[in-house]
This record gives sequence, structure tokens and C-alpha cells, in this order.
Amino acid sequence: MNVSFNKRDPVYVQVIRHFKEQIATGVFEPGQEIPSRRELANRLKINPNTAQRAYKKMEEAGLITTERNLPSKITRDEHVLKSVRKELIMEAVNDFVYSVRSINVPVDEVLELVKEKYDDKSDGKEVKDD
Repeated sequence: MNVSFNKRDPVYVQVIRHFKEQIATGVFEPGQEIPSRRELANRLKINPNTAQRAYKKMEEAGLITTERNLPSKITRDEHVLKSVRKELIMEAVNDFVYSVRSINVPVDEVLELVKEKYDDKSDGKEVKDD
């Protein structure tokens, strides 16, 4: 488990985001056991209280379930799983739209460029200049 922490957001929020990304991409499957709080803290080199807080928030959001002394697991609730994916997509779209709108690019031009880039089979990191 590899997480690059930024200095901007609280660590527990970044841990939750990492879990959401892993769920959305299928790395974590519904019903899959996840590391214990202590194990997660050791793996990520974070405070155990931070790991506990992240797990508590994920339980409250329905992302994970914990029964008694059994290991925590990724939810099997399809509604929650779909909402995680949609949330991440909407965050990316909102950030993108905000950036593009700030430089006054017409929506038709944006849509064409997005379609071209989306259909591009390369890694998508290089910027094409016409």
C-alpha cells in the first residue's frame, strides 16, 4: 500500500481518498478484508489515532464494515460503491471545468479536445501542440 501524502489535506482525509480510489478502480473488491488499523498505521507510517479516525469516518460513510472483533471489510453495498466512483468522477470534472472556464475556452472546443485525448491510446501525459 503506497500513499503519497500532501501537506495541504489532513492525513486521515488522504487515507480515506486512497481507499475510495482503490474501491473505484477495483483494487479493493466488495467484501475484501482490509488491514487492521494498527497494520495500516505501520504500513503508511502514520499515527494509529489517524488510522482509527480514517476507519471511523469510512464506517460512518458505509465504505467499510466492522463486526465485533472481526477484520474490517469493504462494503458490499452496490449503492455506496457506485456513489464512490461517481464522487471521484465529479471531483475530477469539477476541477477540470473550473480550470478550463478560468481561461475562457469555448465548451465545443473543450469537448473536442477531451474526446481526442480520451481516444488517444498513449499514456495521456504528453501535451499535443497544433
